[in-house]
Amino acid sequence: MKSKLSKQEAQKKIEDFFSNLKNKTPEQIKKIKRLAMHYHISLHNYKKLYCKKCYSVFNSENSEIRIRKGFKTRKCKMCGVISRSNIR
Repeated sequence: MKSKLSKQEAQKKIEDFFSNLKNKTPEQIKKIKRLAMHYHISLHNYKKLYCKKCYSVFNSENSEIRIRKGFKTRKCKMCGVISRSNIR
């Protein structure tokens, strides 16, 4: 039988996961994202650390970052998806 987590326990588990993100697989990221959606926890700042299509972790080998006209553009070299965010 599966044990149920409280919302605070789920939040702690998500924070621990993203504190050490270097050696995580896309499947592990999908699992944590499902956990966050189940408990209605926002991944606001964590969303920028991985690709939204293939869930690979962004690092210097598999991503390309450009800063131009107030936007930060990050391109995933694994799947080619471009994500943009404002620079404030």
